[in-house]
Amino acid sequence: MKKQITFLSILFISLTTLQGQVEKQSLPNVEEISNRRSSFNLDEIKVRWKKAALENCTGVPCTTGPGTGSFTCGTSTVADIDGNTYNTVFIGTQCWTKENLKVTKYNDGTLIPLDASGTSTGFGTGNTWSGLTTGARTVYEHNNTYLTTYGYLYNGYAIENTKKICPTGWHIPTQSEWIALETYLGGSTVAGSKLKSKDLTLWINPINSANTNSSGFSALPAGQRNPTQTVGSGSFDELTNHTYWWSSTLDPNDNKKLIIYSVWDGITLDVYQELKDLGASIRCLKD
Repeated sequence: MKKQITFLSILFISLTTLQGQVEKQSLPNVEEISNRRSSFNLDEIKVRWKKAALENCTGVPCTTGPGTGSFTCGTSTVADIDGNTYNTVFIGTQCWTKENLKVTKYNDGTLIPLDASGTSTGFGTGNTWSGLTTGARTVYEHNNTYLTTYGYLYNGYAIENTKKICPTGWHIPTQSEWIALETYLGGSTVAGSKLKSKDLTLWINPINSANTNSSGFSALPAGQRNPTQTVGSGSFDELTNHTYWWSSTLDPNDNKKLIIYSVWDGITLDVYQELKDLGASIRCLKD
């Protein structure tokens, strides 16, 4: 009993001492709060949390960090169903393929028909390109030496949502995603310059040394195959001075057309509404 009383006495004394110490501590004044904030900057913490969120793929593709698996945009490559590999580039909050698509099948294994109709110019008897209303691909001037550098030219039917042409986990960019890219690069009036490769052996007529490729997108002048309702229907043109990429967004005024983006000899990134039987390039964007 005596031992129990002694223990309770010691406990009471300890609690009384602790309470006294707490009561002696005063709340920090305004100057102390300011000093503490200076040494533990809340704005800096916000930046670090935002960086951590990016590195953990919260809402955007990652460049590094946990949650990315073995993929790091900008250094990792992505493969299509044929086994072709594409370098990647991180621009703003978007991860893009760095080369044009050259796949022969949709990612479910279905073949994308090759149209080799017409002569090397695209004209001639048996030209079926202009009459197609289903997905197709072609090589500029039917010359396979262009394929490695520029990829295929696909018609707009090849990117409709019933089939998926990009590698799994990637997609055809929407118009709003193209707008996000051009906005990050300073607007449409200068974005073209920042997208274009500096290879002047391919861009044969750059205006005012317009090619900076500061984005790393490395656009090449892949040309086009003309659609039905144009002069030179089915013909190939504009290799070395122009390139076009599909978006997945329909023209709101004509469901036979899609929104398409383009760069040429100048420094702008242009936008058009083009018929689906145009032959154009494809860049893929990470989901």
